[in-house]
Parts: sequence; C-alpha cells; structure tokens
Amino acid sequence: MSEEATKEFERLPEAVTQRTLFVSDKQDFKLLRASKLVIVKGDEVGRELLVERERVTIGRSSVCDMMIVDGSVSGIHCEVLTTPRGHLLSDRDSTNGIFMLGHRVQQVFLRPGSEFQVGNNLIRFESLNTMVKIPLSTHDHFGRALGHSVKMREIFAVLEKVAASDLSVLLRGETGTGKELLAAGIHSYSLRKNRPFVVLDCAVVPPNIIESTLFGHEKGAFTGAEQTRRGVFEEAHGGTLFIDEVAELNPSLQPKLLRVLEQHELQRVGGVRPIKVDVRIVAATHRDVRALVDKGLFREDLFYRLSVVEVAIPALRERPEDIPSLVRRFLEEAISYGIAAGQTPKQIDKEALLFLQSHSWPGNVRQLYNVLERAVQLGEGPSIQKQDLQLEIAALEDRAHWRVDWRMPYKEAKARLVEQFERRYLAGLMDEVDGNLSRASREAGLARHHIRNLCRKYNIACGADK
Repeated sequence: MSEEATKEFERLPEAVTQRTLFVSDKQDFKLLRASKLVIVKGDEVGRELLVERERVTIGRSSVCDMMIVDGSVSGIHCEVLTTPRGHLLSDRDSTNGIFMLGHRVQQVFLRPGSEFQVGNNLIRFESLNTMVKIPLSTHDHFGRALGHSVKMREIFAVLEKVAASDLSVLLRGETGTGKELLAAGIHSYSLRKNRPFVVLDCAVVPPNIIESTLFGHEKGAFTGAEQTRRGVFEEAHGGTLFIDEVAELNPSLQPKLLRVLEQHELQRVGGVRPIKVDVRIVAATHRDVRALVDKGLFREDLFYRLSVVEVAIPALRERPEDIPSLVRRFLEEAISYGIAAGQTPKQIDKEALLFLQSHSWPGNVRQLYNVLERAVQLGEGPSIQKQDLQLEIAALEDRAHWRVDWRMPYKEAKARLVEQFERRYLAGLMDEVDGNLSRASREAGLARHHIRNLCRKYNIACGADK
C-alpha cells in the first residue's frame, strides 16, 4: 500500500477499517482490504498469493492467479471474490470440489484463519491489516459509455489511464453491456483518434470467409475472389481494430492472428508478400476465456497477448443506480435521432423508473434502450408510465429469438425452426456449463455422445470433462 493510502487508512475509524471494501466520502477512490492465501499442506507448502484484486482464481491452469501443479486439481478449480460482505470462496464446477472441516462446500465466506482443501493442498486464508487503494474516475462517462456507479467509474479510471498507450485491451461482459461503446471510447481518447476505428464481430461472420475478412485476399485466391480485397487489419492501419466476440474465432485461425499481433505484418489469402500493419487491438467477449484456455479451445499465448489490460464489465442488474441517467440520456436523444420524430421530449414517471431499476435486464443496456424506444413511440401520454414499458413483452422477446416464415412449406419451416432451436439451445447450454460435456448431459437429459454430435453439427465449441 502506498504512503498516501496508508495515511488514508490510518485516518479511518475502526468500524471502517474492519470492512473488506470502503468507498471514500469524496467518491474518488475505494479501499480494498488486502489478504493472502498460503499453502500450509501439500507439495507446495509455503507458496503464497497476495490478494489485492476483487477476484482471484486457483487451479492447475497457468491462467490462474494461484497455479497448483496437482493432478487432483481442476484447471480453474475455485475463486475468491472480495465483496462488501466479506471474502467469498466459490467452487468453479471442479471435479473433486473444495472441502472445509471435512465437508464439501460450493460457496462459503472465509474468515481470517479459515483453511480449505483443494486437491491434495490445504490453503489458509489470512486477512492483512492493510488496504489497497483503487482510484475511481471523477467522470460519469467514458466516450459515450455512461455510468456514475462505483463499478463503472473504476473501469473508466483504468481506461482513462491506458487509452493513450498502445496496450491491447480485453473487455469481458455479457451481451449488451456496452463493450463496443467502451472500445470506441478507448479509440477516441487515444493518439490514434484521427485514424480509422474498425469493428469486426466474429460471431456474425461466416466461418468460410472469416480469414479473408481478417487478412484480405488476392484476386483469384479462391472461387468468387474476382478482385483483390483488403481485410480489417489493413482497413484499420494506423488506428484501432475492435474484435468483438473474439472467443468465437476458429482455433485454426488463432495462430495466424497471434502472428499478426506479434510481427505486425500479414499475408492476404492467396498472397505471398508480407504487408506491414500498425493497429491497436481492443477485443471483447461474453465468454470466460480463461476457462476456454484451460480446455484447449483458445490459445494461451493469444489470450495473454490480447489481455495485457483485462476489464470486466458489470451487468446492468449489478448497477441499477445507473439506470436513471441511462434513461435520461435516451429520452434526450430520442428526438435528435428521429426515434420520436415530431414529438415533444418525454419524461418518465417515478413509478416507471423504479420499475426499471427492479428489473433483471438479461439483455442489459441494449434491452433497456429497446424497451424505452418502444415506450417513446407507442406511449400516448406526455410521460412514460409503467404500463408503457411492456416488460412482459420484452421478456418474451428475449426468449423468442427465432421467426417462422409462413411462406415456406410446412416441413421445411419446421426443420429450420428445429435447427434454430437446437443451435441456440446448445450454444446457451455449453456457455452455461463452460463446455463441460458431463454437466451438459445432466442438464439436458441427453447422452454425452448426442451432445457432442450436436455441437459438431452446429460448430459449437465443447470440451472434455474437467
């Protein structure tokens, strides 16, 4: 802890210094109680991990903060999360579990001196009498990303610091949390702001053209390549390339992407001449990339290259205090963007606003804006009322991702509908169980080989059991 943070800590009353997290009265920093994990029994007795971040992981994989070389330990075995209520130990669906006082536990709050078993190793948790000072941004926005909550201003502070550099940034968060807005903000605050900002969404580009989309191709490189085309790296030369859903990138292309990032040059498909590129990379994903690395589905060296700075974006349900400002912004911009053309700007009823803050928002900020857009256009009064929000319709729309084309023959329409259902069901299932086939089999009530065959059919990543 720095001398400044030490003085801040010493001035705090005892009731505050016993907390695990504390936000300053000026709201410009927060203090996190430092702690450490010590292996007190096993092959690596004496190894320690100083816990100075809100989340640390323990496991056999090299992507874990505390790596334990032990065959009875899963790749990512468990994690310790620092919360306002204390330090929470959680099993990450490990094969052999975590044990405390002879009992297998899924989650438990640790106290100073608590000991738990991970494989053949006994680990002691020790709370330290020091605090780590974490700066918070004094701004409630970063580019067009908005948020005055502590979680968002902590993110803004990190991005404000790294934006001017050329460091690669990996943004992790659920769909709709605003990762592209943050990426655009990084670009706009960087020295590359007057150069291109190019977006590539790996989830929507067909697998057969993703390589050409990334690196470009020469005329005649393949059937249909009637002219030379530049890829997104060349388009972004001198600027920033935002690679969204990077975890969906086919494993066969990951070495080629890594080579471009390391050597700053590429070859177009069908080309032989190396082409120099100068690009800053910001990547994003909604998936747990560390778990994918552990399963061999994502290259470890590429992960480290992309995640020089790694930022976790909270879901909207974790920061409901930001909803009023998000609503105000949308209503202010509705007229200028033509969403409510010819209307006078609307306000929102207090009860409706409270209703929005209590909603779980599985689609996050994007879903909130969709609900507000419908309410602005269809609401009849001068202000948006609770009934105008139609959140029950929004909930149904979240589940109804497919559409039936009534012009098709019945059998063809049914086959397509079944295919869409299977694809989305399997993608959601495997994402939920981190690719674990045994868990997926139990959850779905299907044989493991059937799950594996479906995943192969729809090109959905799945791994072996942990």
